[in-house]
Amino acid sequence: MEERLRRFIVVSPHTADECEKLFRDIAAAGYRTHVDFGCKDGDHTGYCFLEATSHEQALMLVPALIRDKAKAIRLVHAPAIGEDKIHQH
Repeated sequence: MEERLRRFIVVSPHTADECEKLFRDIAAAGYRTHVDFGCKDGDHTGYCFLEATSHEQALMLVPALIRDKAKAIRLVHAPAIGEDKIHQH
C-alpha cells in the first residue's frame, strides 16, 4: 500500500559561516529553485514547501551539514481540518 503524501514546510536555520556552502550543496542537489532564504534580511534560514510521506523524508532535502538543526512541519489546509479538529492528530 502506497503512503500518502503530506505537505510540509522545512525550516533550515544555519549560521552566516555555513551559508555559502549550504547554498552550493542545495544547488548541486538540484533544489536551488525550491528553497527560499532569509539570509539577505539577516535571517539565516532556508524555507521550503514540499510534499513527502513523513517528516524524515521531508528532511532528506536538507544537506547533511545542517540537517540536525532543521525541522519539518506538517501543514494542513484550514478548510480541510474543520474548526473543531484543528489540534487533533
